[in-house]
Amino acid sequence: MFSITPSHIIQYLYCPRFTFFEYVLRIPQFEEKNHKVMKGREMHELKSGQNVEYLRRRIGVTDKRINQYLTNPWLRGEVDEVLWLPDGTLAPLDYKFARCEGHLYETYRTQLACYAWLIESNYGMPVNRGYLVYTRSNHFLLEVPIGRKELEQVKSAALAIGRIVQKNEYPKATKVRQRCVHCTYRNICPQ
Repeated sequence: MFSITPSHIIQYLYCPRFTFFEYVLRIPQFEEKNHKVMKGREMHELKSGQNVEYLRRRIGVTDKRINQYLTNPWLRGEVDEVLWLPDGTLAPLDYKFARCEGHLYETYRTQLACYAWLIESNYGMPVNRGYLVYTRSNHFLLEVPIGRKELEQVKSAALAIGRIVQKNEYPKATKVRQRCVHCTYRNICPQ
C-alpha cells in the first residue's frame, strides 16, 4: 500500500489530479520555491524551543507528547503535539505560521482530522477536537471540533488516493475551476 501524508489528502481534496501528476507520473510540484511553505517549515523548527505551557494550561491538558510521528496502514505524519484532556479524550495541536483571520481554512480542518485518525489508531482513545496555534497572531489558540464526518472524509480520500496510485487511475479534475489558475500542473492538465 502507498503510505500517504495529510498533505496528500489535502491535495487530493483540492484536486484529485494532484495525486495523479505527482505520484503516478512523478512530476514534482517544486514547493520548495513556495515562500510560505518554507517559512512554515522554519517556524516548526523554532517552536519546539519556545515555552507554550500557558496554552496547555488554558485548556486543561493533563499530559502531552511533542513531535509524535504516527502511522496506520494508510496514513503517516508528525503531529506537533498530542494532548491528553480532562474528559478522557485526546487532541492534536498544530502550529501554523499564519494569522487568525476569523475563518478556518478547510485545509487546516482536514489536517487536524488526519491527525485525529492517526491518534485514534495509535492510542486507541477518542478524538473529538483539535487545536491550532496561530503564531503570527500572538499564538492565538483556536479549538476546532472534529466529528465522524471529517474522519470519514479523510479515510475516503485515503482509499481514493490508493486506487489512483495503485491502478494508475486518471481522476476527474476539481469542479472548482478557480483552483486551476494557480495550480502548478495547469500547463499539462487537460481540463
